[in-house]
Amino acid sequence: MSSLPAPPSSPAPDPQGKPGGPRAAGGLARGLLRSARQGLNSLGAALSTPTEPGTALLGQAGSRWMRLLPYAVALALVASLLPVTVVVLIHTYGVNGAVAGVLATAQTAPLLMAVSRPLQAWWIVFAADVLGALAMMDARNVHDLPWPWTPMVVIGYAGLMLAVGLREQRRTLLCVWLVTGAAGFAFQLAPPSTGQGTHLVMFVLSGVVLLVTGMLREHGDAQRRLVEQETISEAERARRTLLEERARIARELHDVVAHHMSVITVQADSAPYRIEGLPPAASEEFSAIAASARESLTEMRRLLAVLRSENAEGERAPQPGIDRVQQLVEATIRAGVPVELRLAAELGHVPQAVDLSAYRIVQEALANVVRHAPGARTRVSVSRSPNLEWLIVLVVNGAPAERGSPLETSGTGHGLVGMRERVRLIGGSLDTGPLPDGGFRVAARLPLFPHLP
Repeated sequence: MSSLPAPPSSPAPDPQGKPGGPRAAGGLARGLLRSARQGLNSLGAALSTPTEPGTALLGQAGSRWMRLLPYAVALALVASLLPVTVVVLIHTYGVNGAVAGVLATAQTAPLLMAVSRPLQAWWIVFAADVLGALAMMDARNVHDLPWPWTPMVVIGYAGLMLAVGLREQRRTLLCVWLVTGAAGFAFQLAPPSTGQGTHLVMFVLSGVVLLVTGMLREHGDAQRRLVEQETISEAERARRTLLEERARIARELHDVVAHHMSVITVQADSAPYRIEGLPPAASEEFSAIAASARESLTEMRRLLAVLRSENAEGERAPQPGIDRVQQLVEATIRAGVPVELRLAAELGHVPQAVDLSAYRIVQEALANVVRHAPGARTRVSVSRSPNLEWLIVLVVNGAPAERGSPLETSGTGHGLVGMRERVRLIGGSLDTGPLPDGGFRVAARLPLFPHLP
């Protein structure tokens, strides 16, 4: 005997016989209550968390008068609104004199506080405005007078909104505006609704002021962040340029040091064959010297492989020196820059590191002349100091003969950064700067007996 299939289950009826009714309604009510609680918490956080408390409006301005301007405006508002508010509350709305004095002070004096703490000042002024509206409800002939906000309240509140809009975030501005409008419309709906309604004027005016000042503040913040980002980018660019130039110098000096190490290796290997009667201990010493030199060369090549960039494969030619400065000058003259060269006839022995650095300094200086001062008369001088301990490199150019777009040059592209790094590496000194006639001077003093730091 086959069993019949079970009928589909149906929702369990609630105790009152309505399927899921009270229980579903209770869940919906709890969800609405939770959403309302979260909204109130968000509103409270927005209205109780000021942005940059204690920092005065326009406090970062360079001019002292601009920094004092917010205080002057706030003081003018307080000085004009305070006595008028007291008189109007007493004689027009029939408010008690002491109460009128307290209300007027609370409605206007916090405007001075708004210069540095606008959100806290808003709490005080808004509470005072609400209390003032309550105090004026029983005034004589209030139905013929502005209510719930007096003209003085509207003016002071607009000034306060100016400070709030220039300081607080968008969410806070929206909350302030909505609370302002809610209070005004609540007074209009509360019985008895009397007086000439100024709630709409207050609501629209505060919204316009908050919108305009908020847009100005966000635009200023965006500009400030852009400047900060540009500053950071410039610092990173300078740091990257310095690292690239150091790597370039290290690659160039590798050739200089490798040459000397190669000479040491050859001399040490050939010493037992060149010197007759060399003791076995001396031969072993020369072999050890040659092995150490070869190991040093191997380590240097490994280091060079790390320092060499992907586009540096073409750096295979011998490193230039002072003997090629004449070619630099001729190339610069062909680029349209009149250059006069004074090269000492007898420079004597110049270490390779100094020789290379002198050439690079002249190269970068002439490249800068072509790039930034096209057509300027330029003088290049390479000589020894009177005490024969220093090599003096001087490149001086006059004011540019013509203004035009920057030209492509044969320099490394790192200019003064590379010069300073080369001079620092060999223990020299560099002096650069503009001249009164609009030209520029580069003067380097390089030791002929350098001691690497």
